Parts: sequence; C-alpha cells; structure tokens
Amino acid sequence: MERMTFGAIDIGSNAVRLLINYVETYAHETEFKKAAFVRVPIRLGDDVFLRGHISNEKAEALCDAMQGFAALFRAFGIRDYRAYATSAMREARNGQQIVEQIRNRSGIAVEIISGSAEADTIYAAGGLSNMLDQSRNYLYVDVGGGSTEVVVYASGRKAEACSFRLGTVRMLSNAVDREEIRRFEAWLQAVTDEWHPVGIIGSGGNINKTHKMLEKKSRECIHANELKAFYDRLRAMSMAQRMEVLRLNQSRADVIVPALEIFTTVARICRIDTIAVPRMGLADGIIRQLYKQYNSNCNV
Repeated sequence: MERMTFGAIDIGSNAVRLLINYVETYAHETEFKKAAFVRVPIRLGDDVFLRGHISNEKAEALCDAMQGFAALFRAFGIRDYRAYATSAMREARNGQQIVEQIRNRSGIAVEIISGSAEADTIYAAGGLSNMLDQSRNYLYVDVGGGSTEVVVYASGRKAEACSFRLGTVRMLSNAVDREEIRRFEAWLQAVTDEWHPVGIIGSGGNINKTHKMLEKKSRECIHANELKAFYDRLRAMSMAQRMEVLRLNQSRADVIVPALEIFTTVARICRIDTIAVPRMGLADGIIRQLYKQYNSNCNV
C-alpha cells in the first residue's frame, strides 16, 4: 500500500474550506480518506456583491485563515495542494491584490478560476457512477454563495454548461440582476426541451446539509416534493427558529433558504422529480485532480 497526502482549498463567496486527504493505493483499488476538514464562514460575498471589492477586515480574516491552513499543510506533510477562488474573488476589483497578500503572508498560491473550470473540478470529484443510469441525461447543479453552475450530462458526457450570477449570499444581499434570473430560467427551459434531463445531481454545502437533515442514505435521492416541502418549512421559520429548532449554525441558517429556492426552481422548470446528492464539492474535485496528475506523471 502507498499513501500520499494532498491538500485543497476552496475560497468561496460564503466560506473558505480546507480539505486534506490521504490517498491510499492498493493492488486493485484507490481509497480517498479525509484527514482534516476546516470551514471558516468569512463571507467575502457580503463585500463584493454590494460594494465590488473585499474590505480590509475580510482580507485580514482570509489571510489569517490561509496562514492557519499553511501550518496544517506543513503539519500533515502534504505532497501537493491547489487553492481555488471562485465567484466573489472573480468579481472583486481587488481580487488579484488579495491573492498577492495571501501569497506574501502564507506562501499559498491562489488561482481565481472561471465558472466553467469550477463546474469541471466539482464534477471531477466523482461518486456518481453507481447513482446514475449512464444512458440517460442529467443536470449537474452546483449552488454556491455567488454563482450557480449548471452542466448538462448526456449519456455520461458533458454536453453543455453555463454559469449564472445567482448564489445564496448574492441573493441575501439583494444583489441579483432580474435579467440574470430570466436568463437562468430561459436556459433551463431550452436545455429541458433539447435534452430532457431525468434527474438533478445536486452539489454544494446546502444541498448536502439538506440531504443529511432529510435522513437520506448515501445513495438515496431526494424527491422534488420532499425538497419543496422542506424549503417551504424553512422559509416559514425565522433565522432564530432554524438555529434553535433545526440546530443549524448561523452561517448555514440563512443561506440554505435561497439555495433550496434555486434547486426547487430547477426541478420545477425542468420537470424533474429526483435529486441525487453525492456530497462532494470543489475541494474533493481538487484532490482527485491532484492524484490524477501525480499518477500521469509517474506513468510517463
């Protein structure tokens, strides 16, 4: 057995996440085992979607988190890492300046990636082969704090994709353009007419949390009527009630409602009844990419 350790950082609009994985290679299989996971709800989107830049206060909090992550990388002796920043950093006027601050303070190199690259990396996390009928078509929907990525997978292959400036923090900040909502709904209708997807593959912390709260087993799908009923229940509750009754932490109790609004919208427009939730995200995809790259280099 050979063990390698890889690190991944996801700098999102709502939270910053660190994942460290052991990758253990045996004669006939490879196992990915979580060694450490840290989530820090910095909410860069609060600044960016209202004012167009990241404030000094949030920049300091982000740099502090990245210094801590760098220390964890050293402690675990990782072989390699990648750090990706998504929607908020893409739109921030001072995004590149913050990237330089992070490098100077922590030594971590951050790459600001496109919505398309984000979707491809998330899908690279895998975990879907045993959940889907590869002969049919699906929508891969990742809802983040600043953007929603939607990919059409037809017979197991990427057929079409689009990124929308719709996300949980953006919606809570009332920073969503009505024209973007119309574009989102029109695109969904068009892909439904062309591809007739039979299911949604849901990605993101909020749908993962929903899957867990509905007490679904690992490969069990959420039905659209269940999702709509849960969304209606949460929407009728105050923030305090969601935290007290459902034991949601503060950084989850507000964003989960707009996230489920997006998922229920997709299910309604596309007339889809089932949502599969592999419970994997951008950081998991980064780990898979690193391992694939390492394997390719070793086999050259």
